[in-house]
Amino acid sequence: MIALIVGIAVVVAVVVATTGGGGKNKKSPAGSTGPSPSPSLSLPSELPSLPSGLPTVVPSLPSSLPSGLVPSDLRSLFPSLADDDVPYYMLSKGDCFDTDDTQPGQAVKRECTQPHDAEVVKVSEINGTYTTDAALKKAASALCEASLERKAAQQSAGTVRATLVQYPDTGTYGTGIDKVACSLAAGSGKGTHKLTGPLK
Repeated sequence: MIALIVGIAVVVAVVVATTGGGGKNKKSPAGSTGPSPSPSLSLPSELPSLPSGLPTVVPSLPSSLPSGLVPSDLRSLFPSLADDDVPYYMLSKGDCFDTDDTQPGQAVKRECTQPHDAEVVKVSEINGTYTTDAALKKAASALCEASLERKAAQQSAGTVRATLVQYPDTGTYGTGIDKVACSLAAGSGKGTHKLTGPLK
């Protein structure tokens, strides 16, 4: 009987040693005199709010692209930075360029001191509603007329022989491309006459 009481006392002592300290199952590390500190985590009481003034609607692409758009036409919308071939609406006043009858909306930029077909005198934006290409052409010509006449009058005789007005068609105009490039040209159509320097 005494052996049973001693055995129960040993079991109670082992249980108290392993579960002591308020019922925690962790032992203190060797050499420490009390329970090890546990990190305290604090979470923010509320989440940060988003800044005001952010757009609530994501912008969308134009609903209509130019009719007849095929992969070969994409080059005119997104020019390659590797060459000098650009769509006309990326030209600026004073740019000199060559034209290509097979690509009427394109221009090949050239140095004005080298032979070239034309030079941009004015770039403008066309406004309004146009249902036909003829109406757009008329409006673009009206934007360019005075500037081209004034600049042509300042040139030496025989230097410029034509004007070149580049404008969007109705399909392209509907996508937001509204630039008109007004240029003086060495001549119209294919020929050997070229401008050889910047216009005066």
